[in-house]
Amino acid sequence: MTKNLILLFTLLILWQCSFAQSQQTHATWIWYPGDFEIWLSNQMQNRRTDRGTFFPVFWKVDSHYPLVDFHKEFNISQPEEVSIYAEGNYNVKLDGKPFEGAPQKIIIPAGKHKINVKVFNQANVPAIYITGKTIFSDNSWLVTFEDKEWIDETGKTSDISATKWLNAGKWNFDYPVNPPSTFKLPVTPQNAVSKNGNLIDFGKETFGFVKLNGIRGTGNITLYYGESKEEALSVEGAVTLDRLSFQQPVKKDSVMPLSKAFRYVNVVTDGTIQVDSVTMLYEYADVKEKGSFRCSDEEINKIYDVAKYTFRLNTREFFIDGIKRDRWVWSGDAYQSYLMNYYLFFDNETVSRTMLALRGKDPVTGHINTIMDYSFYWFLGIYDYYLYTGDKDFIKQFYPRMQGLMEYCLGRRNKDGLMEGMPGDWIFIDWADKLSKKGEVSFEQLLLCRSLETMALCADITNEKTDATKYKQYAAELRTKLFSLYWNESKKALVHSRIDGRQTENVTRYANMFAIFFDYFNQQQKDDVKKSVLLNDSIQRITTPYMRFYELEALCAMGEQDYVLKEMKDYWGGMLKLGATSFWEEYKPSLKGAAHYAMYGREFGKSLCHAWGASPLYLLGKYYLGVKPTAPGYETYTIQPVLGGLQWMEGRVPTPKGEIAVKCSTKEITINTAEGIGTLRFRSTVKPVCKTAVIEKKDDCYELTLQPHQTYIVSYAAKK
Repeated sequence: MTKNLILLFTLLILWQCSFAQSQQTHATWIWYPGDFEIWLSNQMQNRRTDRGTFFPVFWKVDSHYPLVDFHKEFNISQPEEVSIYAEGNYNVKLDGKPFEGAPQKIIIPAGKHKINVKVFNQANVPAIYITGKTIFSDNSWLVTFEDKEWIDETGKTSDISATKWLNAGKWNFDYPVNPPSTFKLPVTPQNAVSKNGNLIDFGKETFGFVKLNGIRGTGNITLYYGESKEEALSVEGAVTLDRLSFQQPVKKDSVMPLSKAFRYVNVVTDGTIQVDSVTMLYEYADVKEKGSFRCSDEEINKIYDVAKYTFRLNTREFFIDGIKRDRWVWSGDAYQSYLMNYYLFFDNETVSRTMLALRGKDPVTGHINTIMDYSFYWFLGIYDYYLYTGDKDFIKQFYPRMQGLMEYCLGRRNKDGLMEGMPGDWIFIDWADKLSKKGEVSFEQLLLCRSLETMALCADITNEKTDATKYKQYAAELRTKLFSLYWNESKKALVHSRIDGRQTENVTRYANMFAIFFDYFNQQQKDDVKKSVLLNDSIQRITTPYMRFYELEALCAMGEQDYVLKEMKDYWGGMLKLGATSFWEEYKPSLKGAAHYAMYGREFGKSLCHAWGASPLYLLGKYYLGVKPTAPGYETYTIQPVLGGLQWMEGRVPTPKGEIAVKCSTKEITINTAEGIGTLRFRSTVKPVCKTAVIEKKDDCYELTLQPHQTYIVSYAAKK
């Protein structure tokens, strides 16, 4: 009988949801823009534990506004019943007159009206869901956290024009019984692949909740988690663990309260405890793969697949750095995730949600994640987000937050107008031995320059013309300074830093490789830097996938795909040869055995599943398939396939309106286009032929124009 009642209740809820949607398919939960994202990031980032101890972030944590006013004006031809759902205590006003109590339904008379709903919720984000025949909640509703309501001399209530109203935020909470506070990632059961004594092996890196099946007896159970076998077997060194006690006369199942990252689980028991089996609930973000890549080299295919799996594991409520450590939202890691996302998922929601969580709220009291370069990566993320998606609404809505962070950064320049570390600033750049962070580091000036260009672009979009002029001028001045202060003609490179107004002797790869794909160098400088820095083994080498991302991008931008392919096979292939099932935070080929797992002075401190390890997704999509937007939202784009030593390759690249398919061999190129006007650019040793388009010779390349939703087949001969 109980099961029947549960089934009946479930069917009733589903019917209610279906009915609500049939009444108005556009109704959704709404909130103050950015508040849900901040709240959710607080929930997620504060789940990290270290040896069973709560391990919080070390930067300023913002919160949602606890009191929010929602309003909408409308004109209806006949009376309408409206249902109201709210997360928190609320009141409702129609044309400034309050309803008694907190009504769940109200009748709106015909005519022009304004409805206000004011919600208070300290624990969760104030949110509403309104549904009627024509009146419904969506992001056209306006919201404010301070309505500045006042009573004038006549006693009439009105709104002061100074009130700042914004369009409401939303996501995909489209049912009244599905409020934002109930959000959880989906899970699915998975079994272990083997058991050796107490050691359970799930076959590859994974993430979720361990489930102990059939627990019986009295005593304790300790679970030691490990990304490696060595970590799981180390009772002193395992970074994550669970300790449980039971007095259980009959068999019982138990699911761990927190999700963990692991491949292995070491189950240690005492007393009379027995456990029948260990399984898990795999937790994942329900994002769809839209991009793909396959080629003639099976090792590259394996690298792509493992990169894809690595990225999927680190795509959660937000783009995080690593699933074991730190499980936080770091701006530098997230920036690379945005770029990979554009070539695999093209999930705008996760990008914008991550950017909003990172930015937080005013006042700005420190750099994002306390790191100077990470503030600048936040701006770079917005620049690319607009280029790939064409989403002007995001820019218009959140321009004030961009401006607030930029003014903070500009306020921390030194007397020469350059960024230099001040108390409270962390200049990160990369995990590298003996990397100086002193003085005015060229890399930071380069990132600031690009960030100022981003601000000028966004100011233009929001019609803030004075700001646009100011930021363009700042960017132009700084770009001039970059070369006058840091370019060293004898070294044919930008030097690493200035100290006491003088160039240091040190040359590093960082500023030089970024200046290549930012297109800040002229062609001669690019050629010089490629030889003097990028292909120069005497320049300090990079050992993290984080900066290898940019190093290999710069080489690809210089046409070195053959070299980069070999580097991918050596570096990422090297991890695979050591048994990696996801890509690591750092890889040093010279290390042996379990020494690969150490970092930060800890035996197992390194993350073996780190988002920045998945960069082949981006490199193969942008620089081998060769697809990239040249105008916002792929209004125009280029395809410049480069085999780089491969015999053939094929794949799909997602865009806002469909997917572009590319298939390329040494003799033929096939393109299936999406929306937008494209340009196919390629080199050939013979005159190419296409029966459906005109091919033109441009310098040392051939080009043809690609129309929307067409198929093009080009016969050619690839240069070796």
